[in-house]
Amino acid sequence: MRKKRILLLSEGFGSGHTQAAHAISVGLRRHSPSVRTRVLELGAFQHPTIAPWIFSAYRKTITSNPKLFGKIYKSKYKKELNRFTSMALHRIFYNATDEIIEQLQPDMIVCTHMFPSIVVSRLKRAGLRVPLVTVITDYDAHGTWVGSEVDHYLVSTPEVKDKLMNKGVPADIISVTGMPVHPDFWKPMDREPLLGEFGLADMPTVLFMGGGWGLIKEDELIFRASQFRDRVQMIFCLGNNEKLKEQLSEDPRLMHPNIKLLGYTKEIDKLMDVSDLLVTKPGGMTCSEGLAKGIPMLFYNPIPGQEEENAQYFIDNGYGVLIESPDDIDAWFGKLIREHQSFLAKRKAQRDNRRNTTNPDVCSEVILSLLDGQYIQHQPVTE
Repeated sequence: MRKKRILLLSEGFGSGHTQAAHAISVGLRRHSPSVRTRVLELGAFQHPTIAPWIFSAYRKTITSNPKLFGKIYKSKYKKELNRFTSMALHRIFYNATDEIIEQLQPDMIVCTHMFPSIVVSRLKRAGLRVPLVTVITDYDAHGTWVGSEVDHYLVSTPEVKDKLMNKGVPADIISVTGMPVHPDFWKPMDREPLLGEFGLADMPTVLFMGGGWGLIKEDELIFRASQFRDRVQMIFCLGNNEKLKEQLSEDPRLMHPNIKLLGYTKEIDKLMDVSDLLVTKPGGMTCSEGLAKGIPMLFYNPIPGQEEENAQYFIDNGYGVLIESPDDIDAWFGKLIREHQSFLAKRKAQRDNRRNTTNPDVCSEVILSLLDGQYIQHQPVTE
């Protein structure tokens, strides 16, 4: 009998959307051997030469002019993308999407970025008969996520569900599933073997992350943190930003045996387990992974728009704190040094609490029930 096929479509604007797609793919295959999955970054798949230029231009815009990005985000917040814009998006960048779908013959399409969702919605208006599930990978519901052709939405929290309903989306096609975090982040590992694996010392440890692009060059933040290098071990994850990694490797303040500079890595789950504190940009997936690991989080310089909303959700619920001045680094690093054993005990308690109150399988279970036509409305995941 032919296995049912689920096509998961993402986009390369940051790494979180695609991480979510892979997490869902792993969950689906773990729960049902009768399902085949395929993950595609849709634009990069169609235009492997042009896409990196577009992603680079986006990165430069949000880093060099975040206020402009914030204004654009807010100006389009209440509205779904109009049909003229969706047509232009399709014809200019996603013109072969219908051919890809025809070739792969999926029984369901799951989108973890709004652009593929918009393009598939347009194809559904033109006659495509494949169910479309859209997974919102932030702790907010921007208008571009909304489309009348979306058959079902998976969202992180009840608050996001309320925001979708305020935009006219019926409650019965929204499921609160929590964020789709890879199963590796739900498996705690012992600290001691990890110290040996990464060549780390057994001492207070802080993990710095800036997202898949390594947007972490905050000079004053790094300067304050580096002053603790004799007493605090620091790991900087710089993603795919090789230029930044090279620059920081030549910074005398970071030339110390207690400071590690890493590029792109698939072992963030282990690095979170071996660390006591996470200093990060508040991307939706990174924050969710940190939450699954129970690690205290400090947020720096959120980009106006979805990162501000993500940070606010985690701050309001006591999962993280915003760095408002470099003095906050001094305060937190000092506390970590003085109360390291207390940090370790509290960390374990928070991680165990997350495992007892949150079901990481809900997202894949809802998709499978929709695929089988036996969907039952799930109760909101406890956050």
